[in-house]
Amino acid sequence: MAYKIQLDKFEGPLDLLLYLIRKEEIDICDIPIARITEQYIQYIDLMKVLDLDGIGDFLVMAATLLQIKSKMLLPQDPNAVEAVEDPRADLVRRLEEYQRIKEAADLLKLKAEQRQDLFARNLDERALAELREDAKEVYFEANLFDLITALTKAMAEKPERATYDVAREEYTLEEKIHEILHFLQGRSRLTLQELFTRTRDKLELIVTFMAILELCKMKELVIAQKRHFAEIELIRESEDIVVHPQPVA
Repeated sequence: MAYKIQLDKFEGPLDLLLYLIRKEEIDICDIPIARITEQYIQYIDLMKVLDLDGIGDFLVMAATLLQIKSKMLLPQDPNAVEAVEDPRADLVRRLEEYQRIKEAADLLKLKAEQRQDLFARNLDERALAELREDAKEVYFEANLFDLITALTKAMAEKPERATYDVAREEYTLEEKIHEILHFLQGRSRLTLQELFTRTRDKLELIVTFMAILELCKMKELVIAQKRHFAEIELIRESEDIVVHPQPVA
């Protein structure tokens, strides 16, 4: 493709691991390395296909996972005097520390938003909470990996075209951005599935995906869910919708 999306605007390799752990409902202290490594590599393979920029750190983590997997396949030395540390131990420590940092950052962000609302509207916290509960829908931010999961499913369901035009159809990023914004005129949200269903082939599906990422970077919309792994919606700025950071755990 002729354009790239900077991944540093979204999430990194530890975020992907935490996402897979939550998705598979895995105990963070007992990670099935073989299964997680396979799924992790599937995600970064799709990132390569999408020509996303900045996946070097993801490749480093993939190599780390493969190394851990290899160590776990080695037979234990029956004559060892001291117990050998679990090869996953360092990774688990990193994940637990990163998860705590994410939780703290999300809490600070939420408190900052609440404080901003309080000063702007001169309302006490209880009154503000009641107003939000009564008048607004609450969503949680989805992430890049939620989008990739949805894209993978949509690509698998997209039938191969039996015939092709002699002249190749081209889809540009700029056209798709304009098209998505046009769909959102007069409405505050659009489901990702609704948008993907409009595409005719896998190429158009991928360009649509890239346009969504670009619009997120531009802060024209946010990708959100009612809860973890629920249907993804694309939401524009609206006084009737509140979008909070997705809970880490």
